[in-house]
Amino acid sequence: MSDGSKILGISAFYHDSAACLVVDGEIIAAAQEERFTRIKHDYNFPVNAARYCLKEAGITAEQLDYVGFYDKPLLKFDRLLETYLDYAPAGFRSFLKSMPLWMKEKLWMPDLIRTEMAKANGIEDERAAKKARKKFEWKLLFGDHHESHAASAFYPSPFEEAAILTIDGVGEWATSSIGIGKGKEITLLKELRFPDSLGLLYSAFTYYTGFRVNSGEYKVMGLAPYGEPKYVSLIKDKLAEVRDDGSIRMNHEFFSYSQGLRMTNTAFDRIFDGRPRRPESKITQREMDLARSIQAITEEAMLKMVGYVHKETGMKKLCMAGGVALNCVANGRILREGPFEDIWIQPAAGDAGGAIGIALAIWHRYLGNERVSPEKAGTWKSGTVVPTVNHAQDARVTLPPYVDAMKGSYLGPQDSVAEIEAFLTSRNLPYTKYTREQLPKVVADLLAAGKIIGLHQGRMEFGPRALGARSIIGDARSAAMQSVMNLKIKYRESFRPFAPSVLREHVADWFELNYDSPYMMLVADVARTHRRQMTDEEKELWGIEKLNIKRSEIPAVTHVDYSARIQTVRRETNPLYWEIIEAFRQRTGCPVIVNTSFNVRGEPIVCTPEDSYRCFMRTEMDFLVLEDCVLDKKDQPEFAEKTDWRSEFRLD
Repeated sequence: MSDGSKILGISAFYHDSAACLVVDGEIIAAAQEERFTRIKHDYNFPVNAARYCLKEAGITAEQLDYVGFYDKPLLKFDRLLETYLDYAPAGFRSFLKSMPLWMKEKLWMPDLIRTEMAKANGIEDERAAKKARKKFEWKLLFGDHHESHAASAFYPSPFEEAAILTIDGVGEWATSSIGIGKGKEITLLKELRFPDSLGLLYSAFTYYTGFRVNSGEYKVMGLAPYGEPKYVSLIKDKLAEVRDDGSIRMNHEFFSYSQGLRMTNTAFDRIFDGRPRRPESKITQREMDLARSIQAITEEAMLKMVGYVHKETGMKKLCMAGGVALNCVANGRILREGPFEDIWIQPAAGDAGGAIGIALAIWHRYLGNERVSPEKAGTWKSGTVVPTVNHAQDARVTLPPYVDAMKGSYLGPQDSVAEIEAFLTSRNLPYTKYTREQLPKVVADLLAAGKIIGLHQGRMEFGPRALGARSIIGDARSAAMQSVMNLKIKYRESFRPFAPSVLREHVADWFELNYDSPYMMLVADVARTHRRQMTDEEKELWGIEKLNIKRSEIPAVTHVDYSARIQTVRRETNPLYWEIIEAFRQRTGCPVIVNTSFNVRGEPIVCTPEDSYRCFMRTEMDFLVLEDCVLDKKDQPEFAEKTDWRSEFRLD
C-alpha cells in the first residue's frame, strides 16, 4: 500500500448512494450502498459501501486524510427555497415534505457525515458514534455536483486532454455543463440551469408512461423502438424548445416538478389525451409512441450539445457523465455521427459516480497531484482501427492497447474460492468444483445446450451494468431466450431487450461497430451479414407485435430495430469471462452471448454468494457458477421461504 493520501468519496441522500476510496491517486474500491442493503437505488448514507472500501484497503476511518462529498447541500437548499418562493403557494406541500429532513440532517451535513463514518468504522450505537466522530482528524471537503460528474468523466478516462459534457436532472442549480480537461486540470465553461433540464424532461415522460423516475428511464429507451415519433412536433411546439447548442427551454406550464410532487400536470395530460399510464397496467401504442418521441428529442439535443462542445473547445476527444449519459442509444449516435474522434463515458455515469469524481478531484485539483493519462503513458490508443478476424484461418488479431483508471469497473467485493466453499458446505449445498482451466469449456458447453447460468466471479461491478462478474448469461442464438429470461428469470416486461457480450476481437464481424465498449454504453446495429430479412407480412406488424420476429443469427440480443447494447470483452480485463465466451465461440462459431444483470426485477444486482444462491433458487435458472464451483438446479435441496419474495422488492 502506498503512503500517499487516502481519500474517501461519498455520494448520498438523493439516489444511488455510493462510496469510493482513492489511495495515492488510484481507485482502490468503489461500491453502491444498494448492493449491501438490498434496497434498489438506496439513497441513505453509504455506511456499508464505505466500510467495504476501508476493508478492501486494510485501513480504518481514522487513517483517512480526506473525505469528500459530491455536491454542496447548502446550494441545493438555496435552490429549494428560491424555487418555492418563485412558485408560492403552489409548492407548499412539496416544501413541507422536504423541510423536516433538511432541518434535521442535511443542513448539518459535516456532523452527519462524521457520525455515519464512525458507524462505517464499526460503531453501531448512535450516541457512541456521535462521540467517536470528534476523533476524526481528516479534512471534509464538498464539491460541486457537476464538477464531480466532470471529474468522474475525465480523470479515469484514457485521454490526456478532452472536452467534457455532463447532463443529468439537476445538481445544485446546473442541469448540464461543458468544459475542458487537460492533464490534472478541469475547467467548466458553461452550464444550463434549473428548471430547464433535458434529464428532467426525459424523466417527465418516464413518469407519464408509467415508470419510476430515476429508475425506469432505461425502460423508456428500450420501449422506444416499438413506437413512432408522432409526438416530436407537439413536444417542440408545446413543451420544449431545442436550441442550436443543444440547450433546451421548457414551458413550465406543463410540468409540476418545480413546485409539486408529480413530474407533470393536468395541462400535460390534456395535450396527450389522457392521464399518465397507471404503473403495471397494459402498455399501449400511445406509450410506445411517447417513448419513441422523447427518445428522438433527447438524441437531437445531445447531438447538438456535442456539436456545440466541439466547436467551443476544439478538442478531438469527449468525456461524458451524468444520468443522461447512460442513454446508450444516443451515445452510439454520438460516436457514429458526432465530430469527436473518440468518446469515453463514465460507467457509473449517474450520482453513484460522483463519489469517484469528488475523490479524484481532491487528489488532482485540491492537492495538485499530476495525472499521467494512459494516452500519455502509451498504454492507450484509439480503438477504431482493429482489423477483423480471418475466420478461415482463425487468425488472432492484435488489439490496440486499452487502459483506463476504472479497471473494467470491477471495483467491488470479491469472495475467495475457500469462502465460497465454506458457504456451500455450511448449507449442505451440492456442487462440482472445476479447475480454472476446465471451467470455461464446462460453462460454454452448458450455454450451447441452451442452459441459463448465473455467473458470480471476480470483483463486483461498480455502476448499473453487470459486466460478467455478477451476470446471468445465455445463448444469444436462441430465438426463445429473450422471452424465457424476461418472464421466467427476471420476471419483468416482455419488451425489454438483453445485451450481448462479444469478444473484442470479433465485434466488427457481428456488429456495425469497431470500437471498445467495455461498459455497455454504446448501441450499434447487428452487422447486415448476420441479419435475417423480414417478410413483407412481418414488416407490416405494429408495436409490440414486432417482438417475436427473429431478426438475426443472434435473436436474443437483437432489438426490434436491429440494434444491440454492446459489451466488448477483453482477456486482460476479465480473463475468465473472456475465456468462457472464447470457449463458446470454439464450440459454436459464435463469439456472442447474452448478458443481463444477476437479479430479478426490482432487486439490486447480487453482491454476495448468498445473494446469488437465493436469486438462483427463486428463478428458473439452470446452473449457478460461484467462482470455480458449479451448482446444478436439479441437485439442490428444496428452497422454501416464509414469505413471497416478490413482495420484498419495490418494482422499478
